[in-house]
Amino acid sequence: MTVYDELVARGLIAQTTDEEKIKELVNEGKAVFYIGFDPTADSLHVGHFMALCLMKRLQMAGNKPIALIGGGTAMIGDPSGRTDMRQMMTKETIDANVACFKKQMERFVDFSDGKAMLVNNADWLLDLNYIEFIREIGPHFSVNRMLNAECYKQRMEKGLSFLEFNYMIMQSYDFYELFQRYGCNMQFGGDDQWSNMLGGTRLIHYKLGKDAYAMTINLLLNSEGNKMGKTQSGAVWLDAKKTSPFDFYQYWRNVGDEDVIKCIKMLTFLPLEQIAEMEKWEGSQLNQAKEILAYELTKLVHGIQEAEKAQEGARALFSSGNAAQMPETELSEEDFEDGCIGILRLLVKAGLASSNGEARRNVEQGGVAVNGEKISDVKAVVSKEEIAGEGIVLKRGKKKFMKVILKN
Repeated sequence: MTVYDELVARGLIAQTTDEEKIKELVNEGKAVFYIGFDPTADSLHVGHFMALCLMKRLQMAGNKPIALIGGGTAMIGDPSGRTDMRQMMTKETIDANVACFKKQMERFVDFSDGKAMLVNNADWLLDLNYIEFIREIGPHFSVNRMLNAECYKQRMEKGLSFLEFNYMIMQSYDFYELFQRYGCNMQFGGDDQWSNMLGGTRLIHYKLGKDAYAMTINLLLNSEGNKMGKTQSGAVWLDAKKTSPFDFYQYWRNVGDEDVIKCIKMLTFLPLEQIAEMEKWEGSQLNQAKEILAYELTKLVHGIQEAEKAQEGARALFSSGNAAQMPETELSEEDFEDGCIGILRLLVKAGLASSNGEARRNVEQGGVAVNGEKISDVKAVVSKEEIAGEGIVLKRGKKKFMKVILKN
């Protein structure tokens, strides 16, 4: 099976502009491709997972990835998929986020010896002369065509600022610059980026001619894979300080039965032959598939040691209640009053609730348990003696729990 055939078999590709050309470049290791990442936070999240895994796959086959960090476009904000304008960030914040991204990307992409590049589009966008840029680039973009693009349609109903209207031109210009500077011949993106991607190839055509245009290819990622990389509630980050390896593991351990095999195909590096056997699994066997998914992805992001700890902790919780490998919170003498700590304060102290009010709601809704026993009284207390020794398992909802111990 060729590299491209495997991408198709894993369900990673939705659409291309020239499939035969992509096959040739990818299979022969001649693709110099880029994927863009806007640094709107100080960590990548699971919504980036599919792109990161694709970069790793293609690099393993000899192709060269360019991770394009949108330090320049982040000054404008991508309107795609949003109902309002992004909060503007300072250059200092963007630069700090870029540094965090690179560190996390190194888990997936080998940047040594010219095997990959990390580029910031601030290097060319921030120094543009507005009048010169509009005169050079503006004539090649039809406003009518831009307004029909999916990335703008939703925003047109509630109002689209001229600032954000520039985003498509900026992203198109990125491909033009990457093609000229680094020989980038391919760009990948999700369905909300398709119009922007096509804009880049058209710009290369207009500015550099048919021969250059013929060298550029667009590949649309499967939007279903992107959706599976987004949480149902809250963000799941790749930074262990923002989402612990255990919580990261639990997120993937709790994917729906209907999605688990799709996720394994798209996001893990297990052989397709092994996955084909797993596709036959039903019922309780799907829980084993979820464990495999969670372990493989946690290993990829946090390393084998953290993946093993997370798996052991999860198994311990769901079997005998032994929480030896769970995340821990230490309590000191100052946390107790008359040898006890209230359940609301305990939830806040353990990081399972942000305030006493949230903790109260969690208890009233029946989502709190201590050592497997549901707590329904908001005035309940836990004694220091109960926590002494092996500690207790404090659980909130189906996915959040913490081992609480006494500080030595």
